[in-house]
Amino acid sequence: MLTLSFVEFKKGSYVLVDGVDTNDRFFIVKTGKVACSNSMDPGRNSNKILKPGDFVGVIPCMSGHSQIENAIAMEDCTMISVARDQYPDLIKQNVPVAMKIIRTFSNRMREMNEQLTQLTLRDTSATSKEQIYNVALYYDNAGFRDIASYAYYRYLKEYPVGKNIPMAQKRFVSLKSASKAVYYEPSHEMVRNYPAGTMIMAETQSAQEMYVIQEGSVKITKVVNGNEVILSVLYRGDMFGEMALLENKGRSANAIAHESCRLMVINRENFDHMVGTQPQLIARLTTMLAERLWSMYRQLYNTCLKDYLHRAIDMLALQLEKERRFRGSFQTSITPQELLTMCAIPKQDQVQGLIKLEGEKSIKLIDGKIFVPDCQEIIRLSALFKKIESGEK
Repeated sequence: MLTLSFVEFKKGSYVLVDGVDTNDRFFIVKTGKVACSNSMDPGRNSNKILKPGDFVGVIPCMSGHSQIENAIAMEDCTMISVARDQYPDLIKQNVPVAMKIIRTFSNRMREMNEQLTQLTLRDTSATSKEQIYNVALYYDNAGFRDIASYAYYRYLKEYPVGKNIPMAQKRFVSLKSASKAVYYEPSHEMVRNYPAGTMIMAETQSAQEMYVIQEGSVKITKVVNGNEVILSVLYRGDMFGEMALLENKGRSANAIAHESCRLMVINRENFDHMVGTQPQLIARLTTMLAERLWSMYRQLYNTCLKDYLHRAIDMLALQLEKERRFRGSFQTSITPQELLTMCAIPKQDQVQGLIKLEGEKSIKLIDGKIFVPDCQEIIRLSALFKKIESGEK
């Protein structure tokens, strides 16, 4: 039986402290108001006021990372304390609370995707169906014809009155016969296989499915004004595509098979059934979203570092932290070019970044992918570089 505890906080006292490892529980505001500030968020959500029914500390609690916010009671408050291992029982007894958390996470991720795009390319991404054509054209020009073939097809299907229909038709016909692209149309298969370098979904595409990676890895990207932003690389056990399912909106990003992958597909009917009958799976979804939000906050903070080498090492440390690789060696699946793109380093400056990376003794290249001989050293360097840039000694 679920038994939750209530905690009283006096006005001016700390509910949570940024950077502290106390992450075994989160809080729901029962009475009073709480002021929250996030040092890793340079955007408009860095400061907010929480009221009864709002929650705080879910991201570090469910992801297992240290706190990312300072939360201070603005007046005497009563908070409901929820331990991590109580969350599945909370879902069973109070589905609306779990869904509020998940939908809040989903909405915040969509906003942060846009923030990352703006910080990376000093522009916002397009939201009309014409964006699918822009995606297709970018990957076509970059030589990724399997990706382009899928994106051209989606544009033809979803925007038949688009101004670029003739060119899209011509390019699709030219690329289709030799393309490895699969699932141009959704299927009823609950498990799908995608060859490396093929597209799973395109920005603004209509869809109501989410995916769980069973094997391989998936790259999440956005294309703005002829430039690509790599938002993240996801691995076995990760989920993606949930925003379109939860918000009934078009896809907010592209998903591309980084390696050959096998995906489990969850549609609206499956998801609604899961919410009521499989609390452990909903808890897993919450954990995945929390982990991804934590990573996105770290990625936003990374854009504040000025030195390109500092930024690259910090981004590499983030990849290690996501994989829980704190010691020993680790072979990544990302190239130096992809790492610099993830760091929001402009294309015209990436040559400079590559030169700095080539001279960095803490990493090596194996088959063009970054190899880390000592994970602990990368994490140490990341902390050192952040101190240097913040002016700390």
